[in-house]
Amino acid sequence: MNTIPNNDFLSLTRENEHQLTPFTLDHEQCVVEIWDTGVIYFCPKNINSSRKKAIVLSSAIHGNETAPIEICNDIITGLLTNTINLIHPTLFIYGNPASINIGERFVEENLNRLFSGMQKGKTPLARNENKEQIRAAKLEDFVSQFYQKHINAERTHYDLHTAIRDSAHEKFAVYPFIHGKPWSKEQFEIVKSMGVTTFLLMQKPATTFSYYSSNVHDASSFTIELGKVRPFGENDQTKFAATKATLINLIGGVEVDTAKFDSSAYQFMSVHKEVVKHNESFKLTFADDVANFTAFNQGDVFATEDSNDIKADQNGEAIVFPNAHVANGQRALLTVVPTNIEDNLI
Repeated sequence: MNTIPNNDFLSLTRENEHQLTPFTLDHEQCVVEIWDTGVIYFCPKNINSSRKKAIVLSSAIHGNETAPIEICNDIITGLLTNTINLIHPTLFIYGNPASINIGERFVEENLNRLFSGMQKGKTPLARNENKEQIRAAKLEDFVSQFYQKHINAERTHYDLHTAIRDSAHEKFAVYPFIHGKPWSKEQFEIVKSMGVTTFLLMQKPATTFSYYSSNVHDASSFTIELGKVRPFGENDQTKFAATKATLINLIGGVEVDTAKFDSSAYQFMSVHKEVVKHNESFKLTFADDVANFTAFNQGDVFATEDSNDIKADQNGEAIVFPNAHVANGQRALLTVVPTNIEDNLI
């Protein structure tokens, strides 16, 4: 095989959910290589930019988060048909094709809990090899391969998601723990142009794909939540127009003006508490339709486990990513509080 029927890489991926033999496409403007199912590499044949970037755009780390998948497929098709311009080398990744095909977050294990070596048996779930563990290791290798091809380029990774719940801030981004390095005004402005002004600043290492790229490859990396999970065909594309336009501009070499940065235009939150589920007695005290970033008052009970109450420590403590159905030993809830970043910006 050396073609992508109808220039539809998503369909090709779904038809070969576990493996696709690598091949190279003939393309007038770009080097185009398929590295595996769901992994396609574009590089302009003549890189003509004074500022070289290497960009990873991933989606489908959870297979039922369809809007980012559709956004990426539209951009891939535009690149294949020369209707979208490419200046910077870009790697597109559909993380978990098998879970796309069944319309679920994952098949056996949450892929976004398996990076940074977690697939090698460092978590309670990862004792026996499964396809998601294998896939996580492959994705790490593909990202490493990509950045090694462009060793002197500025590295960026946007891992695109949608959330299980509604959110008080419809779109928000998770900035992985950066070990004391300064926050990037340029990155805040790029992500803001996608329609995202709420940022969750992580305070410790994680097993997520975005943390892996940030920590191992020093990439400017984010998990970006673009709204709520919906099936294919039910996403309101007008809500994602800014995101798609920003990504097209990014790979096309359009720069953002960091002089416009104004911290008052953002909502910055830091993690206050990470609540881990230890056993099946764990329960959340609020309904499934309570939105991300809903604030609680000091003393309010978020959850219970083994007859113990898990409470808010302060007024305004808000919930993010609550999920009582995670496996034992995994995070079931984050609480966040407003934070100030003015003293640590570049």
